[in-house]
Amino acid sequence: LARIPQLAETATRPPQTTMSSSTTTTDESPVLQDLRRHLTGSSTDSGAAIDPEHRTAVALPVAAIKSLLGVIQRSQANTMMGLQEELRGAAEEMMAFATDCPGSLQLLGGRSHIALASGCELFMKYVTRAYLELPDFAACIAQIMERGERFAGISLAARDRIADVGQAFIQDGQTVLTHGWSRVVSNLLVKAAEHRHFSIVVLEGRPDAAGAKAAKVYADAGIPTTVVLDSAMSYVMENVDLVIVGAEGVVENGGIVNKIGTYGLGIAARELGKPFYVAAESYKFARLFPLNQSDLPPLGRNAAILSFVDTASWEMTGGLVGRPPPSAKEGADGEQVDSSSIPGVVQFKSEQVKVKNPPCDYTPAKYITLLFTDLGVLTPSAVSDELIRLYQ
Repeated sequence: LARIPQLAETATRPPQTTMSSSTTTTDESPVLQDLRRHLTGSSTDSGAAIDPEHRTAVALPVAAIKSLLGVIQRSQANTMMGLQEELRGAAEEMMAFATDCPGSLQLLGGRSHIALASGCELFMKYVTRAYLELPDFAACIAQIMERGERFAGISLAARDRIADVGQAFIQDGQTVLTHGWSRVVSNLLVKAAEHRHFSIVVLEGRPDAAGAKAAKVYADAGIPTTVVLDSAMSYVMENVDLVIVGAEGVVENGGIVNKIGTYGLGIAARELGKPFYVAAESYKFARLFPLNQSDLPPLGRNAAILSFVDTASWEMTGGLVGRPPPSAKEGADGEQVDSSSIPGVVQFKSEQVKVKNPPCDYTPAKYITLLFTDLGVLTPSAVSDELIRLYQ
Protein backbone atom coordinates (compact mmCIF):
# COMPACT_ATOMS: atom_id res chain seq x y z
CA LEU A 1 0.00 0.00 0.00
CA ALA A 2 2.91 2.34 0.67
CA ARG A 3 3.75 2.08 -3.04
CA ILE A 4 0.23 2.85 -4.26
CA PRO A 5 0.98 6.45 -5.29
CA GLN A 6 3.74 5.25 -7.62
CA LEU A 7 1.68 2.48 -9.17
CA ALA A 8 -1.72 4.13 -9.31
CA GLU A 9 -0.97 5.85 -12.59
CA THR A 10 -0.67 2.50 -14.38
CA ALA A 11 -3.56 0.71 -12.69
CA THR A 12 -7.20 0.86 -13.60
CA ARG A 13 -9.87 1.08 -10.97
CA PRO A 14 -11.73 -2.25 -10.75
CA PRO A 15 -15.52 -2.21 -10.56
CA GLN A 16 -16.81 -2.35 -7.01
CA THR A 17 -18.67 -5.46 -6.00
CA THR A 18 -21.62 -5.25 -3.67
CA MET A 19 -22.93 -8.04 -1.50
CA SER A 20 -26.47 -8.38 -0.37
CA SER A 21 -26.75 -9.72 3.18
CA SER A 22 -30.06 -11.35 2.25
CA THR A 23 -28.28 -13.75 -0.10
CA THR A 24 -25.71 -14.92 2.43
CA THR A 25 -26.44 -18.49 3.49
CA THR A 26 -23.52 -19.10 5.84
CA ASP A 27 -22.99 -18.26 9.50
CA GLU A 28 -19.57 -16.75 8.77
CA SER A 29 -18.74 -13.28 10.03
CA PRO A 30 -18.75 -10.40 7.52
CA VAL A 31 -14.95 -10.32 7.27
CA LEU A 32 -14.81 -14.04 6.38
CA GLN A 33 -17.63 -13.56 3.87
CA ASP A 34 -15.62 -10.76 2.29
CA LEU A 35 -12.47 -12.92 2.21
CA ARG A 36 -14.39 -15.69 0.48
CA ARG A 37 -15.93 -13.27 -2.02
CA HIS A 38 -12.58 -11.77 -2.99
CA LEU A 39 -10.92 -15.18 -3.37
CA THR A 40 -13.70 -17.09 -5.12
CA GLY A 41 -16.22 -14.57 -6.39
CA SER A 42 -18.91 -16.12 -4.17
CA SER A 43 -19.88 -15.16 -0.64
CA THR A 44 -22.91 -17.43 -0.53
CA ASP A 45 -21.28 -20.80 -1.21
CA SER A 46 -19.30 -22.03 1.81
CA GLY A 47 -17.85 -24.79 -0.34
CA ALA A 48 -16.57 -22.48 -3.06
CA ALA A 49 -12.91 -22.88 -3.91
CA ILE A 50 -10.38 -20.88 -5.88
CA ASP A 51 -10.34 -21.62 -9.58
CA PRO A 52 -6.63 -22.04 -10.33
CA GLU A 53 -7.12 -20.98 -13.95
CA HIS A 54 -8.94 -17.75 -13.04
CA ARG A 55 -6.01 -15.48 -13.84
CA THR A 56 -7.76 -12.27 -12.80
CA ALA A 57 -8.46 -13.53 -9.26
CA VAL A 58 -6.83 -11.44 -6.56
CA ALA A 59 -3.84 -12.73 -4.63
CA LEU A 60 -4.24 -13.76 -1.00
CA PRO A 61 -2.60 -10.63 0.52
CA VAL A 62 -4.81 -8.42 -1.67
CA ALA A 63 -7.92 -10.35 -0.59
CA ALA A 64 -6.90 -9.79 3.04
CA ILE A 65 -6.45 -6.05 2.49
CA LYS A 66 -9.78 -5.69 0.67
CA SER A 67 -11.50 -7.62 3.48
CA LEU A 68 -10.03 -5.22 6.04
CA LEU A 69 -11.30 -2.32 3.94
CA GLY A 70 -14.75 -3.84 4.39
CA VAL A 71 -14.22 -3.71 8.15
CA ILE A 72 -13.53 0.03 7.88
CA GLN A 73 -16.68 0.54 5.78
CA ARG A 74 -18.82 -1.18 8.43
CA SER A 75 -17.05 0.34 11.43
CA GLN A 76 -18.84 2.69 13.81
CA ALA A 77 -15.60 3.69 15.51
CA ASN A 78 -14.91 7.41 15.81
CA THR A 79 -11.31 7.18 16.98
CA MET A 80 -8.24 5.63 15.39
CA MET A 81 -7.64 3.50 18.48
CA GLY A 82 -11.12 2.01 18.24
CA LEU A 83 -10.74 1.36 14.51
CA GLN A 84 -7.34 -0.30 14.95
CA GLU A 85 -8.82 -2.58 17.60
CA GLU A 86 -11.54 -3.67 15.16
CA LEU A 87 -8.98 -4.25 12.40
CA ARG A 88 -6.75 -6.32 14.69
CA GLY A 89 -9.74 -8.44 15.69
CA ALA A 90 -10.69 -9.01 12.05
CA ALA A 91 -7.11 -9.90 11.12
CA GLU A 92 -6.91 -12.37 14.00
CA GLU A 93 -10.21 -13.89 12.92
CA MET A 94 -8.97 -14.44 9.36
CA MET A 95 -5.74 -15.95 10.64
CA ALA A 96 -7.60 -18.25 13.05
CA PHE A 97 -9.81 -19.39 10.19
CA ALA A 98 -6.79 -20.04 7.95
CA THR A 99 -4.93 -22.05 10.58
CA ASP A 100 -7.73 -23.92 12.33
CA CYS A 101 -10.86 -24.26 10.19
CA PRO A 102 -11.29 -27.44 8.10
CA GLY A 103 -12.84 -25.45 5.25
CA SER A 104 -9.84 -23.14 4.90
CA LEU A 105 -7.87 -25.71 2.87
CA GLN A 106 -10.41 -25.47 0.04
CA LEU A 107 -10.87 -21.71 0.32
CA LEU A 108 -7.14 -20.92 0.34
CA GLY A 109 -6.51 -23.23 -2.58
CA GLY A 110 -4.12 -25.44 -0.62
CA ARG A 111 -1.78 -22.53 0.13
CA SER A 112 -0.25 -21.62 3.47
CA HIS A 113 -1.49 -18.60 5.42
CA ILE A 114 1.85 -16.76 5.33
CA ALA A 115 0.72 -14.49 2.48
CA LEU A 116 -2.52 -13.77 4.36
CA ALA A 117 -0.55 -12.68 7.43
CA SER A 118 1.71 -10.53 5.25
CA GLY A 119 -1.27 -8.68 3.74
CA CYS A 120 -2.85 -8.04 7.15
CA GLU A 121 0.42 -6.80 8.66
CA LEU A 122 1.14 -4.52 5.71
CA PHE A 123 -2.33 -2.98 5.88
CA MET A 124 -2.16 -2.39 9.65
CA LYS A 125 1.18 -0.66 9.22
CA TYR A 126 -0.23 1.51 6.46
CA VAL A 127 -3.23 2.55 8.58
CA THR A 128 -0.92 3.65 11.39
CA ARG A 129 1.33 5.56 8.99
CA ALA A 130 -1.64 7.25 7.29
CA TYR A 131 -2.94 8.53 10.63
CA LEU A 132 0.48 9.93 11.56
CA GLU A 133 0.60 11.79 8.26
CA LEU A 134 -3.06 12.90 8.35
CA PRO A 135 -4.26 13.26 11.97
CA ASP A 136 -7.81 14.23 11.01
CA PHE A 137 -9.71 10.98 11.49
CA ALA A 138 -12.33 11.46 8.76
CA ALA A 139 -9.79 12.63 6.17
CA CYS A 140 -7.46 9.74 7.08
CA ILE A 141 -10.22 7.15 6.59
CA ALA A 142 -11.20 8.70 3.26
CA GLN A 143 -7.60 8.46 2.03
CA ILE A 144 -7.21 4.85 3.19
CA MET A 145 -10.42 3.82 1.44
CA GLU A 146 -9.58 5.70 -1.76
CA ARG A 147 -6.14 4.10 -2.08
CA GLY A 148 -7.30 0.71 -0.90
CA GLU A 149 -9.99 0.47 -3.56
CA ARG A 150 -7.28 0.72 -6.21
CA PHE A 151 -5.23 -2.08 -4.76
CA ALA A 152 -6.67 -4.98 -6.81
CA GLY A 153 -5.91 -3.13 -10.02
CA ILE A 154 -2.42 -2.40 -8.76
CA SER A 155 -1.99 -6.11 -8.02
CA LEU A 156 -2.68 -6.96 -11.65
CA ALA A 157 -0.35 -4.17 -12.77
CA ALA A 158 2.37 -5.67 -10.55
CA ARG A 159 2.06 -8.98 -12.39
CA ASP A 160 2.52 -7.21 -15.70
CA ARG A 161 5.61 -5.42 -14.42
CA ILE A 162 7.09 -8.71 -13.25
CA ALA A 163 6.37 -10.27 -16.65
CA ASP A 164 8.12 -7.39 -18.37
CA VAL A 165 11.31 -7.70 -16.33
CA GLY A 166 11.34 -11.49 -16.19
CA GLN A 167 10.66 -12.49 -19.78
CA ALA A 168 14.02 -11.07 -20.91
CA PHE A 169 15.71 -13.97 -19.10
CA ILE A 170 14.00 -16.55 -21.35
CA GLN A 171 15.57 -17.11 -24.75
CA ASP A 172 14.45 -18.89 -27.91
CA GLY A 173 14.89 -22.65 -27.83
CA GLN A 174 15.22 -22.90 -24.06
CA THR A 175 13.38 -25.28 -21.73
CA VAL A 176 11.90 -23.82 -18.55
CA LEU A 177 11.20 -25.95 -15.47
CA THR A 178 8.50 -24.73 -13.08
CA HIS A 179 6.64 -26.05 -10.06
CA GLY A 180 3.04 -25.68 -8.91
CA TRP A 181 0.57 -22.98 -9.90
CA SER A 182 1.46 -19.29 -9.70
CA ARG A 183 -0.51 -16.52 -11.39
CA VAL A 184 2.65 -14.42 -11.55
CA VAL A 185 4.72 -17.18 -13.17
CA SER A 186 1.96 -18.08 -15.62
CA ASN A 187 1.57 -14.45 -16.65
CA LEU A 188 5.33 -14.19 -17.18
CA LEU A 189 5.60 -17.38 -19.25
CA VAL A 190 2.51 -16.71 -21.37
CA LYS A 191 3.72 -13.19 -22.17
CA ALA A 192 7.22 -14.43 -22.98
CA ALA A 193 5.70 -16.96 -25.39
CA GLU A 194 4.25 -14.10 -27.43
CA HIS A 195 7.76 -13.20 -28.59
CA ARG A 196 9.88 -16.32 -28.04
CA HIS A 197 9.64 -20.03 -28.74
CA PHE A 198 10.47 -22.22 -25.75
CA SER A 199 9.11 -25.27 -23.97
CA ILE A 200 7.98 -25.84 -20.38
CA VAL A 201 8.44 -28.79 -18.04
CA VAL A 202 6.02 -28.75 -15.09
CA LEU A 203 6.24 -30.87 -11.96
CA GLU A 204 2.93 -32.60 -11.26
CA GLY A 205 2.44 -30.79 -7.95
CA ARG A 206 1.10 -33.36 -5.51
CA PRO A 207 -1.24 -33.52 -3.68
CA ASP A 208 -3.49 -30.98 -5.42
CA ALA A 209 -2.15 -31.49 -8.97
CA ALA A 210 -1.36 -27.78 -9.13
CA GLY A 211 1.34 -28.37 -11.73
CA ALA A 212 -0.95 -30.43 -13.92
CA LYS A 213 -3.56 -27.66 -13.79
CA ALA A 214 -0.90 -25.11 -14.68
CA ALA A 215 0.21 -27.28 -17.61
CA LYS A 216 -3.27 -26.98 -19.09
CA VAL A 217 -3.01 -23.17 -18.99
CA TYR A 218 0.39 -23.24 -20.73
CA ALA A 219 -0.78 -25.74 -23.34
CA ASP A 220 -3.89 -23.66 -24.05
CA ALA A 221 -1.53 -20.73 -24.69
CA GLY A 222 0.25 -22.78 -27.35
CA ILE A 223 3.44 -23.48 -25.36
CA PRO A 224 4.93 -27.01 -25.71
CA THR A 225 4.42 -28.44 -22.22
CA THR A 226 5.46 -31.63 -20.47
CA VAL A 227 4.26 -32.83 -17.05
CA VAL A 228 6.58 -35.02 -14.95
CA LEU A 229 6.38 -36.55 -11.49
CA ASP A 230 7.58 -34.41 -8.60
CA SER A 231 10.16 -37.07 -7.79
CA ALA A 232 11.61 -36.73 -11.32
CA MET A 233 12.85 -33.16 -10.74
CA SER A 234 16.52 -34.18 -10.60
CA TYR A 235 16.09 -36.52 -13.57
CA VAL A 236 14.82 -33.74 -15.86
CA MET A 237 17.04 -30.99 -14.44
CA GLU A 238 19.96 -31.77 -16.75
CA ASN A 239 17.72 -31.18 -19.77
CA VAL A 240 16.36 -27.75 -18.76
CA ASP A 241 17.98 -24.33 -19.04
CA LEU A 242 16.43 -22.49 -16.09
CA VAL A 243 13.94 -22.82 -13.26
CA ILE A 244 11.19 -20.27 -12.48
CA VAL A 245 8.90 -20.60 -9.45
CA GLY A 246 6.50 -18.35 -7.59
CA ALA A 247 6.41 -17.71 -3.85
CA GLU A 248 3.83 -17.58 -1.10
CA GLY A 249 6.20 -15.45 0.91
CA VAL A 250 9.62 -13.85 0.48
CA VAL A 251 11.36 -13.69 3.86
CA GLU A 252 13.84 -11.19 5.27
CA ASN A 253 17.00 -13.11 4.40
CA GLY A 254 15.99 -13.40 0.73
CA GLY A 255 14.75 -16.97 0.95
CA ILE A 256 11.25 -17.98 -0.04
CA VAL A 257 8.35 -20.03 1.28
CA ASN A 258 6.58 -21.86 -1.53
CA LYS A 259 4.83 -25.09 -2.47
CA ILE A 260 6.36 -28.22 -1.00
CA GLY A 261 9.18 -29.49 -3.19
CA THR A 262 10.60 -26.06 -4.05
CA TYR A 263 13.50 -26.56 -1.64
CA GLY A 264 14.52 -29.82 -3.30
CA LEU A 265 14.15 -28.16 -6.69
CA GLY A 266 16.52 -25.39 -5.61
CA ILE A 267 19.12 -27.89 -4.40
CA ALA A 268 18.96 -29.84 -7.67
CA ALA A 269 19.24 -26.65 -9.74
CA ARG A 270 22.31 -25.48 -7.84
CA GLU A 271 24.04 -28.85 -8.08
CA LEU A 272 23.58 -28.91 -11.86
CA GLY A 273 24.40 -25.23 -12.37
CA LYS A 274 20.94 -24.08 -13.51
CA PRO A 275 19.72 -20.55 -12.68
CA PHE A 276 16.86 -20.54 -10.17
CA TYR A 277 14.53 -17.55 -10.49
CA VAL A 278 11.63 -16.49 -8.26
CA ALA A 279 8.71 -14.32 -9.44
CA ALA A 280 6.79 -12.61 -6.63
CA GLU A 281 4.99 -9.36 -5.86
CA SER A 282 6.54 -7.05 -3.26
CA TYR A 283 3.47 -7.29 -1.02
CA LYS A 284 4.45 -10.92 -0.40
CA PHE A 285 7.61 -9.79 1.37
CA ALA A 286 7.17 -11.08 4.92
CA ARG A 287 8.91 -10.16 8.14
CA LEU A 288 9.99 -13.71 8.86
CA PHE A 289 13.53 -15.00 9.35
CA PRO A 290 13.45 -18.82 9.23
CA LEU A 291 16.74 -20.70 9.41
CA ASN A 292 15.29 -24.11 8.60
CA GLN A 293 11.99 -25.90 7.98
CA SER A 294 11.10 -26.13 11.67
CA ASP A 295 11.14 -22.32 11.92
CA LEU A 296 8.10 -22.00 9.64
CA PRO A 297 4.90 -21.00 11.44
CA PRO A 298 2.24 -23.69 12.08
CA LEU A 299 0.52 -24.54 8.82
CA GLY A 300 -2.90 -25.62 10.12
CA ARG A 301 -4.80 -28.80 10.87
CA ASN A 302 -5.22 -29.78 7.19
CA ALA A 303 -1.55 -30.71 6.88
CA ALA A 304 -2.36 -34.35 7.72
CA ILE A 305 -4.87 -34.86 4.88
CA LEU A 306 -3.44 -37.02 2.12
CA SER A 307 -4.63 -39.97 0.04
CA PHE A 308 -2.68 -42.45 -2.02
CA VAL A 309 -3.55 -44.07 -5.32
CA ASP A 310 -1.56 -46.62 -7.32
CA THR A 311 -2.15 -44.91 -10.66
CA ALA A 312 -0.79 -47.88 -12.65
CA SER A 313 -3.42 -50.21 -11.18
CA TRP A 314 -6.04 -47.48 -11.43
CA GLU A 315 -5.50 -47.06 -15.16
CA MET A 316 -5.20 -50.77 -15.83
CA THR A 317 -8.52 -51.62 -14.18
CA GLY A 318 -10.43 -48.47 -15.05
CA GLY A 319 -10.59 -47.23 -11.47
CA LEU A 320 -14.08 -45.96 -10.71
CA VAL A 321 -15.18 -46.07 -14.33
CA GLY A 322 -18.60 -47.71 -14.38
CA ARG A 323 -18.69 -47.98 -10.57
CA PRO A 324 -20.62 -45.91 -8.03
CA PRO A 325 -18.48 -43.71 -5.76
CA PRO A 326 -17.71 -45.08 -2.27
CA SER A 327 -20.37 -42.87 -0.66
CA ALA A 328 -23.15 -44.10 -2.96
CA LYS A 329 -25.59 -46.90 -2.10
CA GLU A 330 -25.25 -50.18 -3.94
CA GLY A 331 -27.77 -53.01 -4.21
CA ALA A 332 -31.19 -53.54 -2.73
CA ASP A 333 -29.85 -53.86 0.80
CA GLY A 334 -28.42 -50.33 0.70
CA GLU A 335 -24.89 -51.54 1.41
CA GLN A 336 -22.20 -48.93 0.90
CA VAL A 337 -19.36 -49.60 -1.50
CA ASP A 338 -16.20 -50.59 0.36
CA SER A 339 -13.53 -48.10 -0.75
CA SER A 340 -10.84 -50.68 -0.02
CA SER A 341 -12.17 -52.70 -2.98
CA ILE A 342 -11.51 -49.86 -5.43
CA PRO A 343 -8.52 -50.82 -7.60
CA GLY A 344 -5.47 -48.68 -6.96
CA VAL A 345 -6.63 -47.09 -3.67
CA VAL A 346 -4.02 -47.59 -0.95
CA GLN A 347 -5.40 -47.68 2.58
CA PHE A 348 -3.93 -48.16 6.03
CA LYS A 349 -5.01 -47.49 9.57
CA SER A 350 -4.10 -44.06 10.88
CA GLU A 351 -2.79 -45.54 14.12
CA GLN A 352 -0.37 -47.71 12.15
CA VAL A 353 1.05 -45.17 9.69
CA LYS A 354 1.44 -41.44 10.29
CA VAL A 355 0.81 -39.04 7.41
CA LYS A 356 2.56 -35.70 6.94
CA ASN A 357 1.45 -33.36 4.19
CA PRO A 358 3.11 -29.93 4.63
CA PRO A 359 1.81 -27.49 2.00
CA CYS A 360 5.07 -25.55 1.66
CA ASP A 361 8.75 -25.50 2.50
CA TYR A 362 11.49 -22.92 2.98
CA THR A 363 14.15 -22.43 0.30
CA PRO A 364 17.24 -20.57 1.59
CA ALA A 365 18.56 -17.55 -0.30
CA LYS A 366 21.76 -19.33 -1.35
CA TYR A 367 19.78 -21.43 -3.85
CA ILE A 368 18.10 -18.40 -5.48
CA THR A 369 19.77 -16.62 -8.39
CA LEU A 370 17.46 -13.59 -8.77
CA LEU A 371 13.96 -12.44 -7.83
CA PHE A 372 11.63 -10.87 -10.42
CA THR A 373 9.43 -8.35 -8.59
CA ASP A 374 7.34 -5.27 -9.34
CA LEU A 375 10.24 -3.31 -7.83
CA GLY A 376 12.58 -4.68 -10.48
CA VAL A 377 15.08 -7.54 -10.57
CA LEU A 378 16.49 -8.09 -7.08
CA THR A 379 19.23 -10.21 -5.59
CA PRO A 380 18.19 -12.13 -2.46
CA SER A 381 20.35 -9.84 -0.31
CA ALA A 382 18.32 -6.80 -1.44
CA VAL A 383 15.08 -8.10 0.07
CA SER A 384 15.89 -6.93 3.60
CA ASP A 385 16.48 -3.37 2.34
CA GLU A 386 13.12 -3.36 0.54
CA LEU A 387 11.37 -4.65 3.66
CA ILE A 388 12.85 -1.80 5.68
CA ARG A 389 11.51 0.70 3.12
CA LEU A 390 8.14 -1.05 3.02
CA TYR A 391 7.57 -1.01 6.79
CA GLN A 392 9.48 2.08 7.90
